Amino acid sequence: MSGTGGVADRLPRLLSLVPYLLARPGIPIAEAAADFGTTERQLRRDLELLWMCGLPGYGPGDLVDISFAGDTVSVIEDAGMRRPLRLTTAEATALLVALRTLADVPGVVDTAAVRRATVKIERAVGDAGSSAVAVDLTVEEEVATVVVREALAAGRAMRIRYYTAGRDAVSQRTIDPMRLLIVEGRGYLEAWCRKAEGVRLFRLDRVEDVEVLDEPSAPPSDAEPTDVSAGLFRPTPEHRSAVLLLEHDALWVAEYYPVDEVVELEGDRARVLLRYSDPAWLVRMVLGLGGKARVLEPPELADAVAHRARAALAVGDGGPAS
Repeated sequence: MSGTGGVADRLPRLLSLVPYLLARPGIPIAEAAADFGTTERQLRRDLELLWMCGLPGYGPGDLVDISFAGDTVSVIEDAGMRRPLRLTTAEATALLVALRTLADVPGVVDTAAVRRATVKIERAVGDAGSSAVAVDLTVEEEVATVVVREALAAGRAMRIRYYTAGRDAVSQRTIDPMRLLIVEGRGYLEAWCRKAEGVRLFRLDRVEDVEVLDEPSAPPSDAEPTDVSAGLFRPTPEHRSAVLLLEHDALWVAEYYPVDEVVELEGDRARVLLRYSDPAWLVRMVLGLGGKARVLEPPELADAVAHRARAALAVGDGGPAS
């Protein structure tokens, strides 16, 4: 079978291999390859990659452990891959936000796949209420993670197309990967960005396209890893604050964005104090909530939202934008 070495074919196989092998300890590699419709050589490459997959920390006991005996293979340590991904409703809501953003950004590799994943999570959240939800996903973030791990293992530079939410812009970067991180439940790639000439953290769910280059990864020797011990968001004097009134359908904002205060109100609403650096970003975010959020303070920001809303309505009615 051809084409079984590409990311789109390889990722579902990698996700399925561990539970498959756990149920069939000591299976001949030839038999496993036949079941997956691939070659023995490709399956061995998959198994070698699985050795580098596992839980945060990525040390002994955290990674998948595979044992070969002659032409047979068994899984010794599954690193949790026998179970479906379990998310709290807050985590699932944050993932929904990321997926919806990804689906609306031009240039997504497979928008249909993103939308199918969104439907799965929405259904799981609706069925689970406030308990944890089990979600079986194959989305662009997983693809990016697999490719990044390959680049890190091979010591290769990468080219990515990346969506920056704060500027609502997509850019292409050539980067030197340094490490993978999971911070506050989200996956990040830390790398030296040649465009910015500095260390940057790239959220994996905002990586639209990724390519491993045929050149070594060479971050400068003085490139310092990012200190994430206190989280990613650290308020600075440049950050401003806004008070938002959130309706029930917009309460996820308090989970997804940095807020200093949340006051629960009657009617399943909340008033939040939210930090931001770019007023244009906050205006876009409030407008995107379709009336489910309102700016209470500062007044100039509330006026900016109202002005943009009126301009959009005027364009929709055929009038000139102001």
